[in-house]
Amino acid sequence: MAFDGIVIANLVKEMQDRLVMGRINKIAQPEKDELLFTIKNQKNTWRLLVSVNASLPLLYFTETNKPSPLTAPNFCMLLRKHIANGKILSVTQPGLERIVRIEIEHLDDLGDLCRKFLIVEIMGKHSNIIFCDENDKIIDSIKHISAQVSSVREVLPGRDYFIPKTQEKWEPLEISEDVFKNVIGHTAAPVQKALYMKLTGLSPIVAEEICHISGIDSDMSANALSDLELTHLYHMFLQIADDIRNGQFVPNIIYKGEVPEEFASIPLSCFSGEEYHSVPFSSISTLLESYYAQKSTVTRMKQKSVDLRRVVQTALERNVKKYDLQMKQMRDTEKREKYRIYGELLNTYGYELKGGEKNLACLNYYTNEEITIPLDPQISAQENAQKYFNKYNKLKRTAEALSSQTEQTKAEIEHLESISAALDIALKEEDLVPIKEELMEFGYIKKRSAGGKKVKITSKPFHYISSDGFHIYVGKNNYQNEEVTFKIAGGGDWWFHAKGIPGSHVIVKTGGKELPDRVFEEAGALAAYYSKGRNNDKVEIDYIERKFLRKVTGAAPGFVIYHTNYSLVAAPKLELEEIQG
Repeated sequence: MAFDGIVIANLVKEMQDRLVMGRINKIAQPEKDELLFTIKNQKNTWRLLVSVNASLPLLYFTETNKPSPLTAPNFCMLLRKHIANGKILSVTQPGLERIVRIEIEHLDDLGDLCRKFLIVEIMGKHSNIIFCDENDKIIDSIKHISAQVSSVREVLPGRDYFIPKTQEKWEPLEISEDVFKNVIGHTAAPVQKALYMKLTGLSPIVAEEICHISGIDSDMSANALSDLELTHLYHMFLQIADDIRNGQFVPNIIYKGEVPEEFASIPLSCFSGEEYHSVPFSSISTLLESYYAQKSTVTRMKQKSVDLRRVVQTALERNVKKYDLQMKQMRDTEKREKYRIYGELLNTYGYELKGGEKNLACLNYYTNEEITIPLDPQISAQENAQKYFNKYNKLKRTAEALSSQTEQTKAEIEHLESISAALDIALKEEDLVPIKEELMEFGYIKKRSAGGKKVKITSKPFHYISSDGFHIYVGKNNYQNEEVTFKIAGGGDWWFHAKGIPGSHVIVKTGGKELPDRVFEEAGALAAYYSKGRNNDKVEIDYIERKFLRKVTGAAPGFVIYHTNYSLVAAPKLELEEIQG
């Protein structure tokens, strides 16, 4: 995430447009480290959320109201006392620091006009909301920081407020070309790191973008850049700096498939792969609310599925170890033929032995080569032959048993890998229900008691419409793979699946028509995207008419066999819009 100085500048511009000359109508503190302001400005009412949570500090406008505790915390009461109904005079940002200063005019106890400052610092775990008087003397803060906690700066009532300078950084909106070239050009770190290390408010992703638009390798040492390259780097950086100064922001989220990967207030052309796409937003607040809501959904899904993932991963690791052991034992049985040949040759040539020999050298009539057979000198040739036949028969029985066992173990591994793929595909909590049911059915999770309430399954396969109007269905799990293939699909419909790796069954309903080439490409892209090969550049896809598929007898749901198929290579991407309902 790039909650950097540029995003703060974008927020400050939005706050200036909406809040200046507005009055603070309500102040609430829903959480111990969060404030919610309601500001009225002319005919508009705005809600401003300020959170300085150590793990996720936030600042944006929201339409969502949050319940507050019955008794307001002390900091909230203090703000209400001083600035309730106060007028917002200005919203500023010192340079490109991750700091917002809100200047508020209000009446004191004597009815005289006073000014106060509410300072919001968005600095990761050091984030804070600090309330100061007109002389920057701290009145109070939502978090108290004593000298025992920080040797850099105390944040306590009565202390002077100042911005701590923990690193020697330059102000990017004021830096000259000569200083820029001198500072960056004498840094041994990679160019990208040099930019965000030496310039205030730049995040690693913005630094990467500056390198990208400059055509400079971001991993190259900055002090290895030529004077011409430094000049070009500065002028590309200057374009971004000019946009910030002029308030020309482009809020956008970069998605990798359906998952939000990054956000910024400038275009991010460095995300250029086919799996990435950018979605612009008219407001940075709308962007932030959307981004963190989606991130929260992804995080919540990971938390909800963590127990199921643990069950699957544990069973998978156990079966992989078992399979490796079985294959080692199977390799050990390969020498059984040698023992059979030893026995037969001893029966043929054993009459030559007089007794007490430790080996027999003879012709192997299977290969026409001489062979030496080890012997137990304490027993006869016939008994040595029988000993070898016994070893052969034992290994043969072991091989026959292992052959069946390895097939079962391999099938179980493939089944567990398919469930793991289904967990990766799951987007909603309801998608986890059929996966849990499958794990219970196959004994990986203890089944609910006989009187237990059966869980209703509401998850449905993905449903898309191709560019040419053909319906495409994608199974999210093994049960749905079975459903789309053998219930939704007819014999003349087309079936797609990633070759040799776990993934979804993709069905294209033909409606009795011949499919255009573009439909095959779109269905192949879906089959690649909803597979374990999602992060690969290309995935090989098998496709075949549904009527040529057969269920695997006794196998887990969704497992099929086919013998004659077509193949294509597709890039995993999601370009079609899902049909809801």
